[in-house]
Amino acid sequence: MYTNEMKIEFDSKSENEGFARTTVAVFLTQLDPTLEELADIKTVVSEAVTNSIIHGYENKEGKVVVEVRIEDRDITIKITDYGVGIEDISKAREPLYTSKPELERSGMGFAFMEAFMDELDVQSSVGAGTVVTMKKHMEQRK
Repeated sequence: MYTNEMKIEFDSKSENEGFARTTVAVFLTQLDPTLEELADIKTVVSEAVTNSIIHGYENKEGKVVVEVRIEDRDITIKITDYGVGIEDISKAREPLYTSKPELERSGMGFAFMEAFMDELDVQSSVGAGTVVTMKKHMEQRK
């Protein structure tokens, strides 16, 4: 079985969202993904990291941790923050729901994560932070 892992930690600044998205995409190029697969993964990483920065830390200082694990053709992406947490996870996962309508947030972050990945798990504790774990099987191309 082939495995490979990476982990990055960075400040909860919006300018680091692109760094996280690109770093994960570059790490996953070893699986020779399609452009569509890469675009989907970049989107979900962007959404999860942005949620950590805007909702988790409410634009205050904190750390965001991104971990990626490859097992054969299966990838697991875990995004962790130590921010305010999510009070009602099921409500937060509803399409179009946003706790920050004044920021013109679309409320589609979790919906994108669910649509583009095979599995989505959200664990959160109020006052302690949130862990978003996403899994996807990458098809072998001939």
